[in-house]
Amino acid sequence: MTATTPTLASQYDPTMTESKWQEYWERNEVFKADPSQGGEPFCVMIPPPNVTGSLHMGHAFEETLIDTVVRYQRMKGRNTLWLPGTDHASIAVSAIIDNELRSQNKTRSDIGRQQYLARAWEWKTESGGTIVNQLRKLGVSVDWSRERFTMDDGLSTAVLTAFNQLYEEGLIYRGSYMVNWCPASQSAVSDLEVENIEVDGHLWHFRYPLTHGEGELEVATTRPETMLGDTAVAVNPHDDRYRHLIGQTLTLPLVGREIPIIGDEFVDMELAPAA
Repeated sequence: MTATTPTLASQYDPTMTESKWQEYWERNEVFKADPSQGGEPFCVMIPPPNVTGSLHMGHAFEETLIDTVVRYQRMKGRNTLWLPGTDHASIAVSAIIDNELRSQNKTRSDIGRQQYLARAWEWKTESGGTIVNQLRKLGVSVDWSRERFTMDDGLSTAVLTAFNQLYEEGLIYRGSYMVNWCPASQSAVSDLEVENIEVDGHLWHFRYPLTHGEGELEVATTRPETMLGDTAVAVNPHDDRYRHLIGQTLTLPLVGREIPIIGDEFVDMELAPAA
C-alpha cells in the first residue's frame, strides 16, 4: 500500500492563506477589545490614512511596526485596543474634486456647495473603502467594530468642544499672521501642503540717509516689504568702506525712524553693496 504525497505548488500563493485567516479573525472577533476581560489596558489609535486614493509602501511599513507592538502586548496578556479609522484630508480631497471638475470644464461655483459636498462624500466612500480593504489585506490586528472617520458626528463634536474649551481658557486665540494662502482654493494651507521652488528674485536697493551729517548708506534686499520693520543695518567691521559708520544712526525711509549701524562679520563683503 502506498500513500500519495500532495504536490507542493511551485510558488506560494499568499491570497489563500491571508484571506483564510482574515476571515477567521473577524468572524471570531479575535481583536475586539472588551473592557470586561480585565488586564492592564493598552490602547493605540491608528494614524488615520487620508482618503485621497490608496495606501502606499510607507503605510504598509508603518502599520507593520504598530501591529508588531500591539500583538506583542496582547501576547503579554494586556487588554489591547488598536483603533482603526481614516482621515478626511479636506484640502487634498478638494484638490482631487477640483481636478475632476476641471476635466469637465466646470468649477465648484458651477455645481454649488451642496453638490460639491455630495461629491466629496462620494469620493470618501470610494477611496475610504479601498483603504479599509487594503488594511484588511495587510492583516492588521485592529478592532473593526470601532472603526471611525474623522468627520463622524462624535469626533466633530469632540473637536468643537475641545477648541471652545481651549479658547475660553485663553490657551488658543485668533490673530492676524502671515499664512500660506492658496489663490485657487481661496484657503489657508499648512506648511506641509506647500511645495518650495527656487526662483530668480529681484534685488531692491534703498538709500538710507545718515541721521547726522551728509551721506547715505545703500542697502540691498530681496524682501523690500521687511524694510518697514528694520531695527538696525549691519556692515562688516573689516570692510574699510563702512567701518567708520559703525555706531552712527540712519533714518529709515518712509517711516522716519532712527536706527543704528552695527558691525557683524556675518555680512558678506563681496556683495555690493555689503549692507
